Amino acid sequence: MKRKTSGLSFYRRKKKINTALLKEIALWAGEILLTIAGTVILVSFFGFRVTVVGPSMSPTLENGEHILVNRFVYKLFEPKQNDLVVFSPNGNEKSHYYVKRVIGLPGDTIQVKDGEVYVNGELFSEKIEGGAIENALMAENEILVGEDEYFVLGDNRNNSEDSRFASIGNVKKEYITGKAWMIASPWNRISFLK
Repeated sequence: MKRKTSGLSFYRRKKKINTALLKEIALWAGEILLTIAGTVILVSFFGFRVTVVGPSMSPTLENGEHILVNRFVYKLFEPKQNDLVVFSPNGNEKSHYYVKRVIGLPGDTIQVKDGEVYVNGELFSEKIEGGAIENALMAENEILVGEDEYFVLGDNRNNSEDSRFASIGNVKKEYITGKAWMIASPWNRISFLK
């Protein structure tokens, strides 16, 4: 006579593993890890983040915003007019970084007269709209930009410590850390800089 078994069984049923789903998850995880690793490498070797201090670059950059700086570009190319450069004032690495706009290149003459900027005797073609400069300071007389130096101004010309001031003067290329290329935060201002 056959014995009837109740519903109990001590044998486990093998669960089917969805290998396609596991492959998909592994692929996504790998892509995320590669993206994070690539970002860390790019930021570590080619760029870094700086916090904007003060209103001197308003409205282009505002106080407290975080920007990403490309430190590699000026190893290959020279700064150009209207570039936003990040530098240590007079090479002082203990100071916060300054962000300013390049106006004068090596060999140029700069003068501020009647509230306007003149480069080599011609009115400078501004990339920004700003009011008249109220105080020319050192730029009241023509300033010659030396070899491997740059004349820089803040976009908020009447509230900026820049090359018009004796404490800053022309910025030596060796003190320029890189080019500001992107606003990283706050979220509503994320954008590439022109």
